[in-house]
Amino acid sequence: MKRAYRVVDVFTKTPFTGNPVAVVLDAQGLDTPAMQAIARWTNLSETTFVLPPQNAVADYRLRIFTPRSELPFAGHPTLGSAHAVLEAGRATPRNGQLVQECGVGLVALKVEGCGAGRVLSFALPPASQTALDEADTQELEAILGVGVDRVARPLRIDVGPVWIVARLAGVEQLLALQPDSARSVVFENRLGATGISVFAPHGEGREDIEVRSFAFSQGVAEDPVCGSGNGSVAVFGHVHGLLPPGLVHYSATQGRCVGRAGRVKVQVAPDGAVQVGGQCVSTVEGYLAG
Repeated sequence: MKRAYRVVDVFTKTPFTGNPVAVVLDAQGLDTPAMQAIARWTNLSETTFVLPPQNAVADYRLRIFTPRSELPFAGHPTLGSAHAVLEAGRATPRNGQLVQECGVGLVALKVEGCGAGRVLSFALPPASQTALDEADTQELEAILGVGVDRVARPLRIDVGPVWIVARLAGVEQLLALQPDSARSVVFENRLGATGISVFAPHGEGREDIEVRSFAFSQGVAEDPVCGSGNGSVAVFGHVHGLLPPGLVHYSATQGRCVGRAGRVKVQVAPDGAVQVGGQCVSTVEGYLAG
């Protein structure tokens, strides 16, 4: 059986500069081992499988896999899959919105514009967070090889994927990071975390922050541009009072250390609700055999 397949570059309008996600548009009949095998084969940070919805409210159902495991939710796969579904004519926005069904439940996506100018954004699932204790903060610093902000204490933030989030003093320090991968795997597994997302403020006249996301325990040394990681950074900023009052919009850059140029648009409401968005472009279109 031929299965329609696309690779979508997310958080960019320019091919080969964002974060690619593999999207299998015809996933009916594939069981979990088959999906995991395909995800290992694509060797991208995530591969998604589009299925008919089980909830009548949803436009489609999505299963999301890293090369090693299934995720209940992830950011750039959500946006890239929505782009592929729209581009293939598999769904039509209703009142400028799509609804995705996935492991965390229903995720609302806002659709603005069309074609090459389309911007997609998702509502981050409700977050829970706990502060790292001193021993874990010290271990995080040992993994990163630098000190982290202790006033805005590192947090374990669960939005489906679980990110350890910390702020560094500056972008130069952030871009120079070379984390200890073996030590990070042990740390992530012990804390039940998907990975580590760290950020630093840009200088004036640039995008607001730079972000890097590492998920060694998932087989992803560095996620080029991470939607759930950026969403967790937004939660971190809200929890620690780092954002100005009222409705906040800011942008983040990510991917420079792996040759990408991702741009992420973030909105944070006064109650802490987060929207994460950006543009997408398809780079591969074809079929999977078998």
